[in-house]
Amino acid sequence: MDTSTEHTTRPQHSSQVDRVRRWRRTDGLPQLDGDVGTELARLSGLESLARSVIVGVVPLTALEALGSKAAVSYVFFGGALITLLFTLNVGRLEARTQRRWVLTMGVGALAVASVLFMFVSGPLLVVAIGLRSAEASVFSVCLSLYIMDFVGNQALTTTESRRILYVAGAWVAGPSIGVWMWSTVSPAAPFALSVATATATLAYFWRLRFHRHEVPLDPTAAVTHPLRNVRRYFKQSNLRIAYLITTSRAVFWAVLFVYGPLYVVEAGLPTWAVGLFLSAATGTLFLSPLVRRCADTFGTRSTIVAAFATMSASTLALALLSTSRPAGLVFWLIGAVGGAALDVLSSIPFMKMVKPHERTAMTTVFSTWRELSFLIAPLMAAGAIALGDFSMLYLVLSAILAAAGYAAHRLPVDL
Repeated sequence: MDTSTEHTTRPQHSSQVDRVRRWRRTDGLPQLDGDVGTELARLSGLESLARSVIVGVVPLTALEALGSKAAVSYVFFGGALITLLFTLNVGRLEARTQRRWVLTMGVGALAVASVLFMFVSGPLLVVAIGLRSAEASVFSVCLSLYIMDFVGNQALTTTESRRILYVAGAWVAGPSIGVWMWSTVSPAAPFALSVATATATLAYFWRLRFHRHEVPLDPTAAVTHPLRNVRRYFKQSNLRIAYLITTSRAVFWAVLFVYGPLYVVEAGLPTWAVGLFLSAATGTLFLSPLVRRCADTFGTRSTIVAAFATMSASTLALALLSTSRPAGLVFWLIGAVGGAALDVLSSIPFMKMVKPHERTAMTTVFSTWRELSFLIAPLMAAGAIALGDFSMLYLVLSAILAAAGYAAHRLPVDL
């Protein structure tokens, strides 16, 4: 059957969310012009640059405005709650408007957040943090849906590896540029750059004209409530494991991006070292071609388990160090290697095991991993602060990563 032909009949077996379309989305690469994998990779790289230039300065700005590590944890927790509401309702948004507008609203939220960071302080920072995180979630949902719509299962690992290379370039350059601009040019400079880059992201997205392949909406169709999607998702054991894998990986990165910069400062290093640390940590994403080869040689499941073992061991070492020391940065970076491997592979189990007719509904649930990670990380930090021993954060994180690695071992061997 010609994959470029539009179908005018609805699928007989589909969720209510998917029935908002008058016909089934076309699948496969042939109906798009050019190399869609590269186009999506470039789009992801631009969006990553818009976020990465402020990732290092957001916790520093919050610490400067609020005065304590505990207060920083609270505003990040509040921001995650705001983001969770956005993510669970992305499916409803897509049911009422086209995906291109959902993505546009998401990236626009990042621009608004960056403007707020320039002009607000105190508790209002929670709104800016929430909008910034909401953009990341909305973009992630839309990007995942575009990948699953237009990239076949056999090409997923290659596509993700290529995409991560573009993301790596953004995350290596962005944090250092952002922290340097914040400390030497102006505290508002990195946020202004983020606004400009977010605008460029939207311009490139609309230039790709993916909307040519979107289909009309059925305004009379019912939309599944987000909580029903949550129940449906977690009834499926493999999807539960997929969620644990990507959420645990995200908790590690949330801890690194929020408390890593504070660790650098507390270890007695200069502020500019924060940018170098974050760039070095995210620079491990350039290992994605090696990760792909490992997955091809040893299997995706085995590579995921090995990555979790690396991360668990490194965070345990941080716990044993107890206090912030320059030597601890080595263990942060070792853990980042495992995190980079999971950045390439953690979404593969979900993308391969989710049922095609449930993609939109289940992706909105799966994509809450980001919000949950930014709920879990500050909660763990607040608990460690309350106990008077911040190293407990790393000990608990090590246990979570070990548990996720054990669960990943239960995935199908031919994943």
